[in-house]
Amino acid sequence: MNHLPAPPAPPRARWWLTSRARVGFVLAVPLLGLVNEFLGFFMLVLAIVLIWKDNPWEKAGKVAATIGAMALLGAVVPDPQEKDAGGTVAQADGKGAAKGRTVDAVTTPSPSPTARPRPHAADYRGLRLDKARDKAEAAGFGVGDHNASDDGKSIWMRSNWTVCFQETGWTWSDTKTIDFGAVQTGAPCPEEDGGAVPWPKMPDLVWKTWKTARKAVVDLGVPADHVMADTAYVNDTLPDEGDHDNWRVCVTDPSAGSDVTIDTWVTLELTHPDNGCPKPDREDGDRPNLPDRDDDGDPDYRDPFPGDRNRDSAFPNGFPRGSDGSGGSSGDDGRDWNCPHTRWC
Repeated sequence: MNHLPAPPAPPRARWWLTSRARVGFVLAVPLLGLVNEFLGFFMLVLAIVLIWKDNPWEKAGKVAATIGAMALLGAVVPDPQEKDAGGTVAQADGKGAAKGRTVDAVTTPSPSPTARPRPHAADYRGLRLDKARDKAEAAGFGVGDHNASDDGKSIWMRSNWTVCFQETGWTWSDTKTIDFGAVQTGAPCPEEDGGAVPWPKMPDLVWKTWKTARKAVVDLGVPADHVMADTAYVNDTLPDEGDHDNWRVCVTDPSAGSDVTIDTWVTLELTHPDNGCPKPDREDGDRPNLPDRDDDGDPDYRDPFPGDRNRDSAFPNGFPRGSDGSGGSSGDDGRDWNCPHTRWC
Protein backbone atom coordinates (compact mmCIF):
# COMPACT_ATOMS: atom_id res chain seq x y z
CA MET A 1 0.00 0.00 0.00
CA ASN A 2 1.48 3.23 -1.08
CA HIS A 3 1.56 6.18 1.34
CA LEU A 4 1.10 9.69 0.12
CA PRO A 5 4.07 12.01 0.90
CA ALA A 6 3.57 14.34 3.85
CA PRO A 7 2.70 17.91 2.87
CA PRO A 8 5.66 20.30 3.08
CA ALA A 9 5.94 22.38 6.26
CA PRO A 10 4.81 25.99 5.83
CA PRO A 11 7.74 28.37 5.29
CA ARG A 12 9.00 29.89 8.46
CA ALA A 13 8.33 33.65 8.77
CA ARG A 14 11.34 35.96 8.75
CA TRP A 15 12.16 37.09 12.26
CA TRP A 16 11.63 40.80 11.61
CA LEU A 17 8.09 40.09 10.42
CA THR A 18 7.09 38.42 13.69
CA SER A 19 4.82 40.20 16.14
CA ARG A 20 7.55 40.12 18.77
CA ALA A 21 10.01 41.83 16.40
CA ARG A 22 7.47 44.50 15.44
CA VAL A 23 6.87 45.34 19.10
CA GLY A 24 10.64 45.43 19.66
CA PHE A 25 11.14 47.97 16.83
CA VAL A 26 8.42 50.19 18.34
CA LEU A 27 10.12 50.08 21.76
CA ALA A 28 13.50 50.88 20.16
CA VAL A 29 12.17 54.20 18.80
CA PRO A 30 12.42 56.17 22.11
CA LEU A 31 15.71 54.48 23.05
CA LEU A 32 17.45 55.64 19.87
CA GLY A 33 15.66 58.99 20.11
CA LEU A 34 17.41 59.63 23.42
CA VAL A 35 20.76 59.05 21.72
CA ASN A 36 20.05 61.15 18.65
CA GLU A 37 16.80 62.56 17.32
CA PHE A 38 17.71 61.59 13.75
CA LEU A 39 18.33 57.94 14.74
CA GLY A 40 15.01 57.95 16.58
CA PHE A 41 13.22 59.33 13.52
CA PHE A 42 14.85 56.67 11.30
CA MET A 43 13.73 53.90 13.67
CA LEU A 44 10.20 55.36 13.74
CA VAL A 45 9.95 55.13 9.94
CA LEU A 46 11.27 51.54 10.00
CA ALA A 47 8.83 50.54 12.77
CA ILE A 48 5.85 51.99 10.88
CA VAL A 49 6.84 50.11 7.72
CA LEU A 50 7.04 46.80 9.62
CA ILE A 51 3.73 47.48 11.39
CA TRP A 52 1.87 47.78 8.09
CA LYS A 53 3.81 45.42 5.77
CA ASP A 54 2.47 41.81 5.66
CA ASN A 55 1.13 42.16 9.21
CA PRO A 56 -1.86 39.94 10.13
CA TRP A 57 -2.90 42.35 12.89
CA GLU A 58 -6.24 44.05 12.79
CA LYS A 59 -6.27 47.52 11.32
CA ALA A 60 -7.10 49.07 14.71
CA GLY A 61 -4.01 47.41 16.19
CA LYS A 62 -1.80 48.76 13.40
CA VAL A 63 -3.12 52.31 13.93
CA ALA A 64 -2.64 52.07 17.69
CA ALA A 65 0.93 50.80 17.26
CA THR A 66 1.76 53.63 14.81
CA ILE A 67 0.40 56.31 17.12
CA GLY A 68 2.22 54.76 20.07
CA ALA A 69 5.56 54.77 18.25
CA MET A 70 5.17 58.44 17.30
CA ALA A 71 4.18 59.39 20.86
CA LEU A 72 7.20 57.58 22.29
CA LEU A 73 9.56 59.52 20.01
CA GLY A 74 7.87 62.83 20.79
CA ALA A 75 8.31 62.21 24.49
CA VAL A 76 12.10 62.04 24.29
CA VAL A 77 12.97 64.53 21.53
CA PRO A 78 13.52 68.12 22.89
CA ASP A 79 11.11 70.83 21.83
CA PRO A 80 12.55 73.08 19.03
CA GLN A 81 12.00 76.21 21.15
CA GLU A 82 14.00 74.67 23.98
CA LYS A 83 16.82 73.85 21.61
CA ASP A 84 17.04 77.45 20.44
CA ALA A 85 16.67 78.98 23.90
CA GLY A 86 19.66 81.03 24.94
CA GLY A 87 21.13 80.69 21.46
CA THR A 88 21.45 84.41 20.79
CA VAL A 89 22.46 86.99 23.35
CA ALA A 90 24.22 90.34 22.90
CA GLN A 91 27.83 89.78 23.78
CA ALA A 92 28.79 93.20 25.11
CA ASP A 93 28.05 96.89 24.91
CA GLY A 94 29.80 99.34 22.57
CA LYS A 95 32.28 100.56 25.15
CA GLY A 96 34.41 97.44 24.80
CA ALA A 97 34.93 98.13 21.11
CA ALA A 98 36.69 101.41 21.76
CA LYS A 99 39.06 99.78 24.23
CA GLY A 100 39.84 96.88 21.89
CA ARG A 101 39.27 94.29 24.64
CA THR A 102 39.08 90.58 23.82
CA VAL A 103 36.39 88.80 25.83
CA ASP A 104 35.14 85.21 25.79
CA ALA A 105 31.56 84.41 24.84
CA VAL A 106 29.32 84.43 27.91
CA THR A 107 26.84 81.58 28.16
CA THR A 108 23.34 82.76 29.03
CA PRO A 109 21.64 80.82 31.84
CA SER A 110 19.36 78.34 30.11
CA PRO A 111 15.69 77.98 31.11
CA SER A 112 15.86 74.28 30.23
CA PRO A 113 18.42 71.58 31.01
CA THR A 114 18.30 70.58 27.32
CA ALA A 115 18.99 74.11 26.00
CA ARG A 116 22.10 74.38 23.88
CA PRO A 117 24.78 76.92 24.80
CA ARG A 118 25.55 79.44 22.11
CA PRO A 119 28.70 78.90 20.08
CA HIS A 120 31.95 80.59 21.06
CA ALA A 121 33.12 83.43 18.82
CA ALA A 122 36.12 85.72 18.78
CA ASP A 123 35.55 89.37 19.69
CA TYR A 124 35.10 91.26 16.43
CA ARG A 125 33.93 94.56 17.97
CA GLY A 126 35.83 97.60 16.77
CA LEU A 127 36.70 95.98 13.43
CA ARG A 128 35.55 97.32 10.10
CA LEU A 129 32.36 95.45 9.22
CA ASP A 130 33.63 93.89 6.00
CA LYS A 131 36.77 92.62 7.78
CA ALA A 132 34.72 91.22 10.66
CA ARG A 133 32.44 89.36 8.24
CA ASP A 134 35.42 87.84 6.41
CA LYS A 135 36.97 86.60 9.68
CA ALA A 136 33.68 85.19 10.99
CA GLU A 137 32.94 83.35 7.74
CA ALA A 138 36.45 81.88 7.80
CA ALA A 139 35.69 80.62 11.33
CA GLY A 140 32.64 78.73 10.02
CA PHE A 141 29.85 81.16 10.95
CA GLY A 142 26.85 82.13 8.90
CA VAL A 143 27.02 85.93 9.04
CA GLY A 144 24.37 88.69 9.15
CA ASP A 145 24.54 92.39 9.97
CA HIS A 146 22.28 95.33 10.82
CA ASN A 147 22.42 99.02 11.75
CA ALA A 148 22.99 99.19 15.51
CA SER A 149 21.59 102.74 15.84
CA ASP A 150 18.07 104.15 15.67
CA ASP A 151 18.69 106.42 12.66
CA GLY A 152 17.13 104.00 10.17
CA LYS A 153 20.02 104.03 7.67
CA SER A 154 20.70 100.94 5.57
CA ILE A 155 24.11 99.32 5.39
CA TRP A 156 25.16 99.48 1.76
CA MET A 157 28.98 99.83 1.92
CA ARG A 158 30.31 97.67 4.73
CA SER A 159 33.83 99.11 4.52
CA ASN A 160 32.39 102.36 5.92
CA TRP A 161 30.83 100.71 8.99
CA THR A 162 32.33 99.51 12.29
CA VAL A 163 31.14 96.64 14.51
CA CYS A 164 29.71 97.61 17.92
CA PHE A 165 27.77 94.45 18.89
CA GLN A 166 27.79 90.76 18.00
CA GLU A 167 25.22 88.07 18.68
CA THR A 168 25.65 84.31 18.16
CA GLY A 169 23.24 81.42 17.78
CA TRP A 170 22.32 78.23 15.91
CA THR A 171 20.19 77.44 12.89
CA TRP A 172 17.82 74.45 12.60
CA SER A 173 20.51 72.67 10.59
CA ASP A 174 23.06 73.07 13.41
CA THR A 175 24.98 75.84 11.65
CA LYS A 176 26.47 78.39 14.02
CA THR A 177 25.54 82.00 13.21
CA ILE A 178 26.71 85.47 14.17
CA ASP A 179 24.91 88.78 13.66
CA PHE A 180 26.83 92.06 13.75
CA GLY A 181 25.37 95.39 14.88
CA ALA A 182 27.38 98.23 13.31
CA VAL A 183 27.45 102.03 13.01
CA GLN A 184 29.05 104.28 10.43
CA THR A 185 32.79 104.54 10.96
CA GLY A 186 33.58 107.58 13.08
CA ALA A 187 30.32 107.41 15.04
CA PRO A 188 30.37 106.32 18.71
CA CYS A 189 28.60 103.09 19.63
CA PRO A 190 25.14 103.35 21.23
CA GLU A 191 24.73 102.30 24.85
CA GLU A 192 22.67 99.32 23.61
CA ASP A 193 21.97 97.71 20.27
CA GLY A 194 19.35 99.80 18.45
CA GLY A 195 19.80 102.85 20.68
CA ALA A 196 20.64 106.46 19.89
CA VAL A 197 24.20 107.35 18.85
CA PRO A 198 25.73 109.52 21.63
CA TRP A 199 27.11 112.23 19.35
CA PRO A 200 29.34 114.87 20.98
CA LYS A 201 27.75 118.29 21.48
CA MET A 202 28.95 121.59 20.08
CA PRO A 203 30.62 123.50 22.94
CA ASP A 204 30.11 127.17 23.81
CA LEU A 205 33.06 128.87 22.06
CA VAL A 206 31.99 132.53 22.20
CA TRP A 207 34.97 134.84 22.74
CA LYS A 208 37.45 131.99 22.43
CA THR A 209 40.32 132.68 20.05
CA TRP A 210 40.17 131.14 16.58
CA LYS A 211 43.17 128.96 17.37
CA THR A 212 41.66 127.62 20.61
CA ALA A 213 38.15 127.18 19.21
CA ARG A 214 39.32 125.40 16.08
CA LYS A 215 41.30 122.89 18.15
CA ALA A 216 38.28 122.24 20.38
CA VAL A 217 36.13 121.43 17.35
CA VAL A 218 38.77 119.18 15.76
CA ASP A 219 39.09 117.32 19.07
CA LEU A 220 35.39 116.39 18.74
CA GLY A 221 36.26 114.42 15.60
CA VAL A 222 35.48 117.05 12.96
CA PRO A 223 38.11 117.01 10.16
CA ALA A 224 40.30 120.14 10.21
CA ASP A 225 39.24 121.07 6.67
CA HIS A 226 35.59 121.04 7.80
CA VAL A 227 36.19 123.96 10.19
CA MET A 228 35.72 127.30 8.42
CA ALA A 229 36.39 130.89 9.50
CA ASP A 230 34.24 133.88 8.53
CA THR A 231 33.81 137.46 9.75
CA ALA A 232 31.11 138.39 12.23
CA TYR A 233 30.68 141.79 10.49
CA VAL A 234 29.72 142.12 6.83
CA ASN A 235 32.24 144.85 5.99
CA ASP A 236 35.14 143.23 7.82
CA THR A 237 37.89 141.17 6.21
CA LEU A 238 39.86 138.30 7.69
CA PRO A 239 43.65 138.62 7.62
CA ASP A 240 45.65 135.86 5.97
CA GLU A 241 45.84 132.40 7.52
CA GLY A 242 47.84 132.55 10.73
CA ASP A 243 47.25 136.29 11.17
CA HIS A 244 43.79 135.87 12.70
CA ASP A 245 44.71 133.22 15.30
CA ASN A 246 43.87 135.68 18.10
CA TRP A 247 40.59 136.90 16.60
CA ARG A 248 37.61 136.05 18.77
CA VAL A 249 34.58 133.81 18.10
CA CYS A 250 31.20 135.55 18.12
CA VAL A 251 28.90 132.97 16.53
CA THR A 252 29.17 129.23 15.82
CA ASP A 253 27.27 127.22 13.24
CA PRO A 254 26.02 124.76 14.44
CA SER A 255 25.12 126.47 17.68
CA ALA A 256 26.26 125.37 21.13
CA GLY A 257 24.57 122.13 22.26
CA SER A 258 23.94 120.78 18.74
CA ASP A 259 25.04 117.29 17.70
CA VAL A 260 28.40 117.14 15.98
CA THR A 261 28.22 114.19 13.58
CA ILE A 262 30.73 112.79 11.11
CA ASP A 263 29.08 114.89 8.36
CA THR A 264 29.12 118.20 10.25
CA TRP A 265 30.82 121.29 8.82
CA VAL A 266 31.51 124.02 11.38
CA THR A 267 31.69 127.78 10.70
CA LEU A 268 33.14 130.16 13.29
CA GLU A 269 32.34 133.86 12.83
CA LEU A 270 35.23 135.97 14.11
CA THR A 271 35.91 139.56 15.07
CA HIS A 272 39.00 141.59 15.87
CA PRO A 273 39.48 141.64 19.68
CA ASP A 274 39.14 145.47 19.69
CA ASN A 275 35.67 145.44 18.13
CA GLY A 276 33.63 143.09 20.29
CA CYS A 277 30.81 140.90 19.01
CA PRO A 278 27.50 142.02 17.50
CA LYS A 279 24.49 141.96 19.77
CA PRO A 280 23.13 138.41 19.77
CA ASP A 281 19.49 139.59 20.01
CA ARG A 282 19.49 141.89 16.99
CA GLU A 283 16.12 141.87 15.23
CA ASP A 284 17.09 141.89 11.57
CA GLY A 285 18.82 138.49 11.78
CA ASP A 286 21.60 139.69 9.46
CA ARG A 287 25.23 140.25 10.26
CA PRO A 288 25.75 143.95 11.04
CA ASN A 289 28.36 146.37 9.74
CA LEU A 290 31.19 147.97 11.64
CA PRO A 291 31.20 151.80 11.69
CA ASP A 292 32.49 153.35 8.43
CA ARG A 293 32.20 157.12 8.87
CA ASP A 294 33.88 158.06 5.61
CA ASP A 295 31.85 155.45 3.69
CA ASP A 296 34.89 154.10 1.84
CA GLY A 297 34.05 150.43 2.42
CA ASP A 298 36.67 149.94 5.12
CA PRO A 299 35.63 149.80 8.79
CA ASP A 300 37.02 152.71 10.79
CA TYR A 301 39.32 150.54 12.86
CA ARG A 302 41.19 149.63 9.66
CA ASP A 303 41.18 153.21 8.30
CA PRO A 304 43.97 155.52 9.55
CA PHE A 305 41.87 158.51 8.39
CA PRO A 306 38.27 157.59 9.20
CA GLY A 307 36.92 161.06 8.43
CA ASP A 308 38.41 161.37 4.94
CA ARG A 309 37.52 158.86 2.25
CA ASN A 310 40.44 160.11 0.12
CA ARG A 311 42.78 158.55 2.64
CA ASP A 312 42.41 154.89 3.52
CA SER A 313 44.59 151.95 4.50
CA ALA A 314 45.61 151.40 0.86
CA PHE A 315 46.37 155.05 0.09
CA PRO A 316 47.07 156.85 3.37
CA ASN A 317 48.39 159.90 1.42
CA GLY A 318 45.36 160.15 -0.87
CA PHE A 319 44.26 158.50 -4.11
CA PRO A 320 46.47 158.58 -7.21
CA ARG A 321 45.04 160.33 -10.25
CA GLY A 322 42.18 158.47 -11.88
CA SER A 323 41.57 156.10 -9.02
CA ASP A 324 38.52 158.13 -7.93
CA GLY A 325 37.72 159.72 -11.28
CA SER A 326 38.90 163.23 -10.37
CA GLY A 327 41.62 165.40 -11.87
CA GLY A 328 44.98 166.30 -10.42
CA SER A 329 48.42 167.65 -11.16
CA SER A 330 51.50 165.86 -12.42
CA GLY A 331 54.47 165.46 -10.12
CA ASP A 332 58.19 165.44 -10.94
CA ASP A 333 58.23 161.63 -10.87
CA GLY A 334 55.77 161.51 -13.77
CA ARG A 335 52.85 160.32 -11.64
CA ASP A 336 49.60 162.24 -11.36
CA TRP A 337 48.15 162.85 -7.89
CA ASN A 338 44.99 164.29 -6.45
CA CYS A 339 46.12 167.30 -4.44
CA PRO A 340 42.96 168.22 -2.60
CA HIS A 341 42.78 166.53 0.80
CA THR A 342 46.18 164.86 0.36
CA ARG A 343 49.60 165.39 1.83
CA TRP A 344 51.06 166.05 -1.60
CA CYS A 345 49.73 169.62 -1.94
